[in-house]
Amino acid sequence: MPLAAWSQAVVPPAAFGTATAAAVWGAALSYIAPRSLQPLTIPQMTIWGLNGLAALDPDLNATLQDGQIRLYGPNQLIMALAAPPAGDAQGWGHAAAQIAAAAFNASPALQQAGTQGVISSFFDELFNHFDPYSRYEPPIQAAQDQLMITGLAGSGLTFAAQGPQVIISAVAADSPAENAGLVPGTQVLKWNNQPAYPGDVARMNAAMPGIYGSSVSLDLLIPPDPTPQTVTLVRALIPPQSVFAEPSLAPGTVTFKITEFNKGTSDQFSSALAAAMQGGAPAGLVLDLRGNRGGVLRQAVLVADTLMPSGPIAEAAGRDPDADRNFVAEGSDLMDGVKIIVLVDGQTASAAEILSAALSDNRRAVVVGSETLGKGLVQTVTTLPDGGELFITWSRVLAPLGWPLQTLGVMPQVCTSLGDLALESQLAALAQGKNLMGPVLAQSRAMRPGANVENILAVRDHCPADIGGGLDMTAAAFLLKNNTAYQAALLP
Repeated sequence: MPLAAWSQAVVPPAAFGTATAAAVWGAALSYIAPRSLQPLTIPQMTIWGLNGLAALDPDLNATLQDGQIRLYGPNQLIMALAAPPAGDAQGWGHAAAQIAAAAFNASPALQQAGTQGVISSFFDELFNHFDPYSRYEPPIQAAQDQLMITGLAGSGLTFAAQGPQVIISAVAADSPAENAGLVPGTQVLKWNNQPAYPGDVARMNAAMPGIYGSSVSLDLLIPPDPTPQTVTLVRALIPPQSVFAEPSLAPGTVTFKITEFNKGTSDQFSSALAAAMQGGAPAGLVLDLRGNRGGVLRQAVLVADTLMPSGPIAEAAGRDPDADRNFVAEGSDLMDGVKIIVLVDGQTASAAEILSAALSDNRRAVVVGSETLGKGLVQTVTTLPDGGELFITWSRVLAPLGWPLQTLGVMPQVCTSLGDLALESQLAALAQGKNLMGPVLAQSRAMRPGANVENILAVRDHCPADIGGGLDMTAAAFLLKNNTAYQAALLP
């Protein structure tokens, strides 16, 4: 073919993945139908999803008429299919895929989007009729998110130079290194049969992540044994660090920042707490949940269980009986009743709100900051045939005192978003044993599911959601030092 002719050749579009779309949509419809908070029919969900064709190409329109699924183009009927039985999720998924294939063949816009684009657009339009948290994540994004939750494969070790030696400087919680009993301060003589030199620390740390199931060997000097010991660690998935020690706000107290709730958060929290208590129980604990958007609900429950001797943590209820859960503290309060301050802000959400509400409602902590986001809906997750993931809201969460987290959020016992003067007034009153936030806290805790949105917003306006700042620390430090103020700030 001449060069000129080659440059003008049109590359035919790839064929639409009808089988893939049918499998994905059929599985999704089957999963959603019994679990969504609102009862929805499979035909209605399918037509909503097929509106995604029009989102990609406005000349297309899919409707359900006279027992047929009909696809229209500009001034013409492109395709008509007999509608499957109303309860046949797989049949509707297959029919939707056939309609999409016909639309794909007729529309350059759909061909440009490709099969994955059409599948995603189906879910985008479907979930426009749901809550903000139900969603579909395509395969690549789902894989990336799973990696963020489960973590990279590694040993859990971090090395550092100490004079002429290389030592273990940190051991990740719930890692192969921790499970092998390794501790910070241990001298490293060799790694993978190579001598460990201080100038080689950066390369050693970079070599610790690796393929899941692969191994790394270390020659260690573990006192009091003067003989080097060889330890082999098999790399495993290590959840990202989500619990961090921060500078204390008052002598004898500890502060932990929890950035998210992933599969390792409760283990990391327990390890951090155990380390902080080696010299005896701290005089107080500050949990900084500002900016924490939530994550794995069970992890927040486990952290609450660590800090509560007993009592309800949260209740979740939905249409599917499997969504109904009552979470109750069954462990023991490892802090033995010492003061706990929880810092929140307008970006504190979901599992972080559940932890805050549990500690507050059970009089185990004083919450400081502003109104939180107000995400009290729980999603169930399934993997679809294409490797993508489906998140479906299937339950609502109630705090221990019965109020809904959704929209309402957590009203703090000490509000910092009203400014310096308002905070000064609150702290002065608390020092005298009176909480100026008492009336609005009572209103907030008296709210029940189904409350009018205007009433909810009116309550929230008493402590508007804001980004956390220095006033949070000021209030926390005051409460840690003043027992009268702390006791007054606890819920009645």
